[in-house]
Amino acid sequence: MKTEKLRLPTYGGQALIEGVLMRGSKYLAAAYRKPDGEIIVETEELGKIYQSPLKKVPFLRGLIILWDALGLGTKYLTKSANFQTEDEKEKIEGPALYITLFISLAVAMGLFFLAPALIGKALEQWLGFSHIIQNLIEGLIRLVFVIAYIWGIGKMSDIHRVFSYHGAEHKTINAFEAKVELTPESVKRYSLQHPRCGTAFILYVVLISVIMFTFLGDLGWLLLITSRLVLIPVIAMIAYEYIRFTADHLESPVISLFAKPGLWLQKLTTNEPDEKILEVSIAAFNAMYKLENNEM
Repeated sequence: MKTEKLRLPTYGGQALIEGVLMRGSKYLAAAYRKPDGEIIVETEELGKIYQSPLKKVPFLRGLIILWDALGLGTKYLTKSANFQTEDEKEKIEGPALYITLFISLAVAMGLFFLAPALIGKALEQWLGFSHIIQNLIEGLIRLVFVIAYIWGIGKMSDIHRVFSYHGAEHKTINAFEAKVELTPESVKRYSLQHPRCGTAFILYVVLISVIMFTFLGDLGWLLLITSRLVLIPVIAMIAYEYIRFTADHLESPVISLFAKPGLWLQKLTTNEPDEKILEVSIAAFNAMYKLENNEM
């Protein structure tokens, strides 16, 4: 008789500035290392949307969760930055935060979606090749821009450290899924890569965009720009489902092969953490896990 594989809860997280955010199905916890060395832990109950039937609707769930995750991630990333300074003038709060977020999103859409599309269209008209080749070139430019951006910011000392916290987040979840005790000594032995990582999500957004935009055919300049902006949520939903599917079927050699590009790209966004960084990640995970299991 075939026994069904017991699935562990799927937890996720995010690197912060000198901290880690861990998210469960009902609660989240964020842990920060303050300049004086103290670890501060904050917890929060997730919104009703995480328990809503909408969370179970394929494709729609991806858009809802990704949007909420963006808001929560920004909130706690800002908190972590503010913890590192005592100067009130340097803290980002209120309208300044929302203006900064809006500008960041606008720059990201312009750099990673509009710029490659416009360059590809210009090359199509200049060299006279088909819209299929144009979309392939556009996708290649988008991929180069993404990889170059990640590689470039990774060379900055502050971001390099954030990537170490990213590695700690992955190691902690991998250790939990391996059912070992969460101590810095045991967690440090686990992989820096995880199949549900947001870095992999970014890569699949790029690859799926090539396929989707190719099916749109040869568009004029206005429709080209409009399509690249309007279809971002649709592409994100498909990429989210792709990551869920591959993460749930890694025991298949074929599916595992398709998941490898996302794991390879994570080599640019994760660094080996030291034990003090692992302590922060473990503190965040333990606080979230206790709330999820009604142990607090």
